[in-house]
Amino acid sequence: MTEEILKKIKQLPPLPESAMKIEAVYQDPDSTFNDMVKILEKDPLLTADILKAANSPLYGFSREINAISQAVGLFGMGTVRGFALASIVKKSFSLDLSPYGINNDMFSALSKKQHGLMISWCIRKENKLMGVLSPAAFLVEIGKVLIAQQIITDGQQEIFRDAIANLQDVEAAEREIVGADTPEVSATIFSHWRFEEGLVDVIRNCTNPNQAEDEDKKAAQILNVVRVAVPINGLITDDSVAAAKVLVEKYNLDMESFETAIENVK
Repeated sequence: MTEEILKKIKQLPPLPESAMKIEAVYQDPDSTFNDMVKILEKDPLLTADILKAANSPLYGFSREINAISQAVGLFGMGTVRGFALASIVKKSFSLDLSPYGINNDMFSALSKKQHGLMISWCIRKENKLMGVLSPAAFLVEIGKVLIAQQIITDGQQEIFRDAIANLQDVEAAEREIVGADTPEVSATIFSHWRFEEGLVDVIRNCTNPNQAEDEDKKAAQILNVVRVAVPINGLITDDSVAAAKVLVEKYNLDMESFETAIENVK
């Protein structure tokens, strides 16, 4: 990774106190459902963001979720942690994704759709992994923000777009132009903020899950599948689904539930 990108990461402001309290509750093995609810209810703006996210049609609930306790009960602490961290982290960045040919709304929709697919596919059968998978799905793409900043600073927008067109691989283009790709930058950001090692490991190795620690491999595999199924433009296509299914088979993951999740998110 270049010194310029590392410098940008080191200059990021610390996460606000609300994030630290959420993490303290989540990481405490003695904490309860009510402990998480009480922390979240103390921040009305964060509560509003979480409820807005939880009521997305991507999750398929027929009734409106109008209380944090209801959200935690339906999704679980791990997933609501993901909602909260996504809201807090994204407010720490100034977004300009123009080098990627997407705007801020498209970038937000990308993470929401990746997370929606993750929830639909995994919340029942992989519930124990949701504490990592939920924030990973929401936050894995955040490294693009700093990469885009560096590309703009260096005046390499056109060179970068040409690299994407020639290589047909966004992360290969990132490595060629700025010397680091999105998972590497995202993982380094969360390591800087002292997130748990498992989350950092899953994000860092999501494109090469075999390099993850044994206990993190399955989560890294799942995250890889989701990112292939929902590419940077946020459009789930026959080609992206076919490529994702190749990985589902390769990793021996649950194909039937994946196919159902794809249809739900579409």
